Amino acid sequence: MNISELRRDYSREVLDEASTATDPLEQFARWFEEAQKADLLEVNAMTLATANPSGRPSARIVLLKEVDSRGFVFFTDYRSRKGRELDANPQAAIVFYWAELERQVRVGGTIERIAEAESQAYFASRPAGSRFAAWASHQSSLLTDRAELEARVVALTAQHADADIPLPPHWGGYRLVPDEFEFWQGRLSRLHDRIAYHLTTSKVWRRGRLSP
Repeated sequence: MNISELRRDYSREVLDEASTATDPLEQFARWFEEAQKADLLEVNAMTLATANPSGRPSARIVLLKEVDSRGFVFFTDYRSRKGRELDANPQAAIVFYWAELERQVRVGGTIERIAEAESQAYFASRPAGSRFAAWASHQSSLLTDRAELEARVVALTAQHADADIPLPPHWGGYRLVPDEFEFWQGRLSRLHDRIAYHLTTSKVWRRGRLSP
């Protein structure tokens, strides 16, 4: 297979400045709702890019669990690679790609931990198996084998058989507070539409078109 010959053209929609909201969070809400109505698989899946203090990047898929005027919230083990990088270098970028709609959204900004009470509320809403997993896994650390992990789950299940499963001290939410957005709509002949927003020092969103 010749990878260089893999291509498709995009012709589903157009995107212009006049049709976008003045507030990028409102524009994101519009597109996210349309993606939900299209019944896409894992519509809230997003690539999260972080970097360590020396600038080496890493990226992975995580799930968006909340978005409002304050930003985008996701949850993880604070001891994981992404957790360590976010604590040391609280800058990040996220990307949503909805292939069926020929759309992409990029968001960049600063990172903050959400309040423990917010993490507790979300943790309590998770299935019991997911809560046990948060306790059993030291995310990103080396395991001898899978049996080691499964044994921890069995022990935790027995320990908390008749009690609530508490929030682990090493687990919770982060919020990406955005200062830049880009909305990408695929177009014919790679002449894609790209509308970008940047937050000024006076906290006003400026919008403009980027070359494809």
